Amino acid sequence: MDNSGKPRPTLIFFGGFDSSIEELFYYGGAPATRRGYNCLTFDGPGQGAPIREQKLPFRYDWEKVVTPAVDYALTRPDVDGDHLALMGMSLGGYWAARSVAFEHRFRAAVFFDGVYDFYEAVRGPLPKEAIAALDAGDSVSFEETIYKLMQNNTALRWLVTQGVWTFGVSSFTDFVTKSKQYTMAGVAGQIQCPCLVLEADGDMFFRGQPQQIYDALQVPKQLVQFTAEDGAENHCQSGALAYKDEVVFNWLDETLKLHDGGKG
Repeated sequence: MDNSGKPRPTLIFFGGFDSSIEELFYYGGAPATRRGYNCLTFDGPGQGAPIREQKLPFRYDWEKVVTPAVDYALTRPDVDGDHLALMGMSLGGYWAARSVAFEHRFRAAVFFDGVYDFYEAVRGPLPKEAIAALDAGDSVSFEETIYKLMQNNTALRWLVTQGVWTFGVSSFTDFVTKSKQYTMAGVAGQIQCPCLVLEADGDMFFRGQPQQIYDALQVPKQLVQFTAEDGAENHCQSGALAYKDEVVFNWLDETLKLHDGGKG
């Protein structure tokens, strides 16, 4: 936000599974202000200070986090409440979709990138023997298999330790089970605002999920695929953020009708 006090269209923006508020400046805050938007960012439960200082774990019903942020934004004289947008990064793509399904004061939403089902994303990198034990309900074998493999698998070790910590559970089995709540199945149809879904072709976490949430949407929508040719094929377009920003804010300008007096 600038110091003019002038009401501006406002983007509420948050991160994902291992985000902290500091990185949000580069991934959304700075480009938003350069394009004439306010940008309200925060660490939610499971992120940054809340998990470290208050021991608040993640929750699937992120609208309970976003609605107070909207309430606060609308108290500010420099916020144009008729032009509110929401954007979530990484796993925040799920939380953004979940939030706008229940919080209907947003005029637009950006899923950066699109996430439909976190449980399926968690299962994806697990070895076959671990999945077999999980599906059989054998939590002892599942935990033993995961613990053995994570000793020599950095990505798996990170998923296990980060998941158990941020979800506030005592075992990886509990984390995986709890992740089943994080789905847009049966919820996506409640979204009422136009949505922009981003997809990175080389994303190693949520491959195929942007298309799933896009297909489930019943509102005006656009899916933008980023490729190696763009330099933006990695998770959250980290190799070409300026290009991602151009796509996002061009779409927001058009969707919010910012160049025809804000009417539309």
